[in-house]
Amino acid sequence: MVGKYAFVAMGNPLLDMQVTDESLLAKYNLKANDAILAEGKQKEIYTDLEQNYKPVYVAGGAAQNAARGAQYVLPDNSTAYIGAVGKDALADQLRAANDREGLYSAYQVVEDAPTGACAVVLSGHNRSLCTELGAAEKFDKSHLEKQEIKELIEGAKFFYLGGFFLTHGVESALILAKHSHENKKTFAMNLSAPFIPQFFKSQLNQVLEYADIVIGNESEAAAFAESHSLKTTDVVEIAKKIATFDKVNSDRPRVVVITQGAESTIVAKGDSDKHEVYTVSKIADDQIVDTNGAGDAFAGGFCGAITAGKSVAEAVEAGHKMGAMCVGQVGPAFKFPKVQVL
Repeated sequence: MVGKYAFVAMGNPLLDMQVTDESLLAKYNLKANDAILAEGKQKEIYTDLEQNYKPVYVAGGAAQNAARGAQYVLPDNSTAYIGAVGKDALADQLRAANDREGLYSAYQVVEDAPTGACAVVLSGHNRSLCTELGAAEKFDKSHLEKQEIKELIEGAKFFYLGGFFLTHGVESALILAKHSHENKKTFAMNLSAPFIPQFFKSQLNQVLEYADIVIGNESEAAAFAESHSLKTTDVVEIAKKIATFDKVNSDRPRVVVITQGAESTIVAKGDSDKHEVYTVSKIADDQIVDTNGAGDAFAGGFCGAITAGKSVAEAVEAGHKMGAMCVGQVGPAFKFPKVQVL
């Protein structure tokens, strides 16, 4: 039985601005399949898109996308999302999108910064993400002490952290992680982007000690291996090594899930030398509309299924179905009326 707000996610709420124009990659020094924080000239891209393109606006933010995915596979009123937004129309758009899909927005409202934005440049089947965090990086741990938020946290049984949050919010992340450990709940985190293990290694390692589930893709796994001197480029070996990293609760083996796009998904567990390989059903090119958010959709489906008491194998299948559904839509979105996933 899944209770009200059993799943709580925390991350950076963003409004995505999507365009399909490969020339923007060179113009703003972006890579075709990457995620970065905007620096220097890259910060001009948002005004450029507004003035000279016709961007599609989509509710985004990796952890928020995953939370909406989890809600898709769970009963009504099962999920809540914590993050910081500005006091503006962009935040209202995010709330409305979450309301439509049944995700409760437990936002902290920041008075002196705008809601964060993410420029999404699509090229072929690739997407490049360039983010200006805005209000998101002003999240304060005091928000977690508010009575309403404390009740959400105390009532939840599964927590999900977007790795992007570690760029500014490690103290808040550790509050959730430690609460989960002390109360025998499940804590999951996503590596989110290669720059997280590359440039925020210390913050990542602090939270990793509490992680019961770690999700990432092959490029994030490679970045983790390089930053942690694992001396291997083999995805399976990297997954196994992450699974056996120091863990506060050693009685509960860590599960590591590495996706590889259209290729197979790898699962390793901290208590086994073996690993599992799950084949991804192929999708015809003409059925792929937009790959933005596909990894988040997988994470949402996987974590939602685990929250519902499903096995790891069943959760991977749910994740694959959610990812496939997402790439057939514009932006990180799902089909409504709902289709059966679990």
